Amino acid sequence: METSNKHLEDISEIRQIMERSTKFLSLSGWSGIFAGLFALAGAVVAYLYLGGGEIYYDDNFRLLEGERSLSPRVFLSLDAVIVLTLAIISTLFFSIRKATKAGEKFWSPVLKRMMFSLMIPLITGGILSIIMLWQNHVNLVAPLTLIFYGIALVNAGRFVNKELVILGLAEILLGLFATAWQDLGLYFWALGFGLFHIIYGATLYFKYDRK
Repeated sequence: METSNKHLEDISEIRQIMERSTKFLSLSGWSGIFAGLFALAGAVVAYLYLGGGEIYYDDNFRLLEGERSLSPRVFLSLDAVIVLTLAIISTLFFSIRKATKAGEKFWSPVLKRMMFSLMIPLITGGILSIIMLWQNHVNLVAPLTLIFYGIALVNAGRFVNKELVILGLAEILLGLFATAWQDLGLYFWALGFGLFHIIYGATLYFKYDRK
């Protein structure tokens, strides 16, 4: 009986070692929760600035700038950059803290591979979104960011966990809906980057972090 238990323990330990060599296990649930909270806060600020979340277009679906101290394009860009910066900082903080507590290295070959898979769709989608914004097609920014972000998460998910893949697929689907209802882009953006991230982060916390 003891021999059998020892074999099971050895198998479990080998599996954990193999998992650590192929998976990035330091992603904290708190990272997703805080990223979602920052996104929701940014969406609320944008909603208030736009006077109810409405963005008005001309007959060619180009943004009408209106009479504001900052044009919606500039304001929304600054808002997105601030949200992204805070999300990155919180992700690094909680992930490094989790890796330190577990006695593992944060920067690893697995993380490098994950970042490579993540960054290609993110950079592509970011550049495309900037071009659309520069050409005054603000209506396309929310769908594009959601779709390319979702693709990035699906790519990176194989190095993290299945929950990240599910989140990525949900972001892609939401981006397609946002393409169909472009006047509701801010709401879709808040749902995808805000609520979905909070749900994802809470799932990670209760499933992995509390062990």
